[in-house]
Amino acid sequence: MSNLQQILKYDVAIVGASIAGTTATTLFAREGLRVALLERNKDINAYKKVGTHFIQSDVMPTMRRLGIAEAIEAAGGVRNGGKTWTRYGWIGGGVNAKHYGYNIRRQILDPLLHRHAAATQGVDFLLGTSLRELIYNDNRVVGLRANGPNKESIEIHAQLVVGADGRYSPTAELAGLPAKVDPNQRFIYFAHFRNLPLVTGQSSQVWQLEPNVAYAMPNDNGITVLALMLPKSELAEFKRDVQGNFIKFFETLPNGPNLRAAEQVTEMRGMLNMPNISRTTTAPGLALVGDAALTSDPLWGNGIGRAFQSAEWLVDRTARALRRGRPDEVDQALAEYRQHHHSTLAGRHARDVDYSRARSFNFLERLMYSAATRNRKLARYTGPYSTRLVNIRYYPPFKAIVRALWTNLTYHIQTHVAPSVPSWAQMQHLFAKAILPEIDKEHRHAGSKVQG
Repeated sequence: MSNLQQILKYDVAIVGASIAGTTATTLFAREGLRVALLERNKDINAYKKVGTHFIQSDVMPTMRRLGIAEAIEAAGGVRNGGKTWTRYGWIGGGVNAKHYGYNIRRQILDPLLHRHAAATQGVDFLLGTSLRELIYNDNRVVGLRANGPNKESIEIHAQLVVGADGRYSPTAELAGLPAKVDPNQRFIYFAHFRNLPLVTGQSSQVWQLEPNVAYAMPNDNGITVLALMLPKSELAEFKRDVQGNFIKFFETLPNGPNLRAAEQVTEMRGMLNMPNISRTTTAPGLALVGDAALTSDPLWGNGIGRAFQSAEWLVDRTARALRRGRPDEVDQALAEYRQHHHSTLAGRHARDVDYSRARSFNFLERLMYSAATRNRKLARYTGPYSTRLVNIRYYPPFKAIVRALWTNLTYHIQTHVAPSVPSWAQMQHLFAKAILPEIDKEHRHAGSKVQG
């Protein structure tokens, strides 16, 4: 068919078969819609080699709805939780029996999702097919043209085109959707190891070293993923001996793993440029999901979760209009998706962008991290495991700040004051110490509030 043009018609055409693309495909098809899923790789077992492995706990409802949670467990996925180390001590209690996500390598997860989508009635999985251009009618996207696996030209007409094609989305570029790019001042290196016991057992470990960050994440089939993120100012020196510097770094960590006794099973992989990118998520007849819509600093482990969730949000808001076949209703539904996406994620993205400047903790972070070592309820507002709070416009909420202030004040009273009632001068002194624990005078003017 290399000299012929195929003309196909679907309700939805989705570009990119990673997590967001396969999720949207499966859920759209279950709504009774015909879906074309385009994937430029010809191999159904292809997977993202440079990407996260951590699925946050707030994504579990979406995964159960898809019906893949059981398959992930059967494939060896590890129920995750974790402990975070800061200069104030350890935070977190490990895996929670009720609130957990999964650690699973992409080489296991991605093929699982590909097959799950391909087996759904109403789906045509077009492997080896890459987007070439979008088709417009009166400034509305009505389809696309693609190159097939044998170089044939494929024209697809669809009520909705979805870009699920990653950080540097060709769909977004062709549509001319505005993007805001904020630099990330850290780089990352990671590798997979076997026979690497952690002092936390199956719980992940995170070290927040201000500005350095490190991770140890138990994954499927006895594999542990180790990763570190350092300021770009250290990149040139680190690259002089990536392997040696990586091992030395982990040897210095409190309760860190012993790499010299483990077997490294992958090469050292790096991401040296990881800009934060936020885009306008819709245009008439078109929507973006996953990293194509919003990609933030991977430090917080939110990428996979946002891919699952944004795809679900899009399906839930547009499926009915697509079944009715009215373009005006579809575009109104897309506006609702755009508003929900922004109101839910903009605040957290702003915080991620701010912290990706490779800075030390600000006032609010110092307050919350120090208090979390003394009050377990506050641990959920700190570190990578705070993702369940993505709906909060102000991070953290006022009540949590008050609780943190009171926790620190009470701690300092108990540890630094005699049982007698303290004087007003003592109270003022202790209150200052509770708000600004262990901070030098030149930093005491710092303050921050991240707002959506």
